[in-house]
Amino acid sequence: MRVALTLLMLLAQTCFAAGVDVEGVRVWAGPEYTRAVFDVSAKADYRLFSLEGPDRLVLDIEKGELNVLALPAGTGMVKGMRSGRPGEGQLRLVFDLSERARAKSFLLEPAGDYGHRLVVDLYPQDKSQPAPVLRADSPPDSSQLRKVIVAIDAGHGGEDPGASGASGTREKDVTLAISRALAKRVDAEPGMQSLLIRDGDYYIAHRQRFMKARAAKADIFISIHADAFHKRTANGSSVFILSPNTASNEAASWLAERENRSDLVGGVSLDSRDDTLAAVLLDLSQGATMEASAEAAGRVLAALKRLGKTHKKQIERANFYVLRSPDVPSLLVETAFISNPTEEKRLKDPKHQRALANAILDGVRDYFHSRPPPGTWIAANAQPRSHIVSSGETLSAIAQQHQVSLKSLRQVNAKRGDVVMVGEVLRIPTSS
Repeated sequence: MRVALTLLMLLAQTCFAAGVDVEGVRVWAGPEYTRAVFDVSAKADYRLFSLEGPDRLVLDIEKGELNVLALPAGTGMVKGMRSGRPGEGQLRLVFDLSERARAKSFLLEPAGDYGHRLVVDLYPQDKSQPAPVLRADSPPDSSQLRKVIVAIDAGHGGEDPGASGASGTREKDVTLAISRALAKRVDAEPGMQSLLIRDGDYYIAHRQRFMKARAAKADIFISIHADAFHKRTANGSSVFILSPNTASNEAASWLAERENRSDLVGGVSLDSRDDTLAAVLLDLSQGATMEASAEAAGRVLAALKRLGKTHKKQIERANFYVLRSPDVPSLLVETAFISNPTEEKRLKDPKHQRALANAILDGVRDYFHSRPPPGTWIAANAQPRSHIVSSGETLSAIAQQHQVSLKSLRQVNAKRGDVVMVGEVLRIPTSS
C-alpha cells in the first residue's frame, strides 16, 4: 500500500512539473469588451491582478512556458502585451491598457479543433453593463413616422469561427460579408434602417445578440449563417424559425427569471402582474411573434428560391438560441453549405454575397409591405404590389411566390378563374 501511494505521489509531482505551455495568444476587440484567448497545453493554475500608473493587467501562470514567436499587437483596450518571469517556474504576461479595466476570466475545456483555453475579458472599469447599442442613424422624433428596424446578426465571430470549407473559408467571415451587404441594401430601402449586431471579428454571446435587437426595438431579427454537413454534396439555402416546444420552454424561463419579468414583453411589463395574467400576456405576445416569424421566413424562403436551389421546400423549425426573443419576429438563414466545394466558392464571391443580400431583402420587403407596422413610413407610403406575368407562370404559382392565398389573389384582381396572360399586371393583396 505504501509503495502504491509513493508511486501515485511521484506521478502527481511529475505531471505538475510538466507545467503548462502557452501555445497561442489571440486578442479580439468588440464594441463592448476586449477578449484575450490563450491556447494552453493543460488546465492552467493562474491568477489575475490589476496595477495602476500606468494601467496594466497582470496574468501569472504557475509553471508556465511561453511557446509563441511573438505576442499579438495592441487592439481594443489592450495597447500591447509583454512577458516576464517574476519567480522560478512562473510565467507573467502583462497587458498594457488604454484605460482602467474590469477583468473576467475562465477556463475552457477542449472542444472541436481547440484544446484547453484560458479566456480573459476586459470591460471598461466604469461600466458595469455593456454599452448601449447604437442604431444605424438617430431614432426619428416621436412625432415623425419611423423606419422599420432590421436587426442583422452575422453568425459566429472572434474565437468562434463557425464551420469551415474545404479550402479554409471560415463561416464567420462569410456571414459578416453577407450581413454588411444586406445592411447596405436595407439602408438604401425607403422606410427601413439596419442594425448590425456584429460589425467586426469578435464574439457576442447568443443571448446578447437577440437582446441587442430588443434593446433597439427592432421589427425583425435575421441571423445569417452558412451550413455544414458531413456529406459534401449537401447544398441549398434554408430558413429556420424557433420550434414551438423550445418557444414554450423559453416562455417558462421568462416568467421565472426576475430579469425577464421586469423587462417588457410585447410592450407589457410582467413584473407587476400575477403569474396567471403574466402567462396569458406572454402567451399572446409569443403567439403573435411566432406567427410573424413564420410569415417573414416564408417570404424570405420564396425569394431565395428565385435565386437558386433551396435545401428544403418549406421553412424549418429548430432550437436555435438566437431565435428565442419573445417579442421580435426572428429567423435564421443558412445561406448555403460551406462544406460543399461549389457553394463554398460562391459564398466567397462578393457578387454572390450581394445576390444573397438582395434575395433576403426582397423577402423582408414583401413581409413589411404585406403587414406594415403601425406608425411607420412603410405603413403610410407603401404602394400596392404588382406582378407582371411571365411565360409559363400560373396564378397558383404566383400566389405561392408572393405568400398570399389563391382566393385573395383572384378577388383583388376580379378573376373568376385561374387564366392569366403573358404581360398581364396583377395586383398583389396586402394580406391573405
